[in-house]
Amino acid sequence: MSRVIAHFSRRYHFSASHRLHVEALSEEVNRATFGKCNNPFGHGHNYVVEVTLSGPVDAVTGMVVNLSDLDLFAQREVLDLFDHANLNTLEAFRDRVTTTENVCVEMWSIFSRFAESKDYPQVRLERIRIEETGNNSFEYFGEGAAVR
Repeated sequence: MSRVIAHFSRRYHFSASHRLHVEALSEEVNRATFGKCNNPFGHGHNYVVEVTLSGPVDAVTGMVVNLSDLDLFAQREVLDLFDHANLNTLEAFRDRVTTTENVCVEMWSIFSRFAESKDYPQVRLERIRIEETGNNSFEYFGEGAAVR
C-alpha cells in the first residue's frame, strides 16, 4: 500500500526593524550598497513567513502535522523572539547582515528543528518563503538545494 504524501504551508506574521550595515565597510560603501536601508535609525517591515512541510498523511487524523503543534512551535521559537524586535540585536545576526535572505536562512534553521523533532520523524521541511514588502519576497529550500 502506498502512502499519500502531501505538502502543507502555513503563514506567520511579524513586524521587525533592522539596518543593513557591514561594520567592515566604510559609511560611503554601506550607503552605496544598501541605500535607504542603511538609515542609521533603521527601518521596519511587516514580514510574512511561509513554511512548507511535507510528509505522509496520517491515516487517522488526515493531517501531515498537527496545526496546533506547529503554531505553538512558531509562537515560541519565532514570533516571541522576532516580533517587534530590532533584528540587528538578535544573537542569530551577530555575524550576519540582517538581509531578508539571511532571515530566510535563519527561519529554515528554526523550522528544521520542528521537522526533525521526534513527534514528526517523517516530516520534511521543503521551503521557507518570506515576503518583506509587496514587491520583495525570498525563498530558501535548504543548503545544497538545486535552483528551481
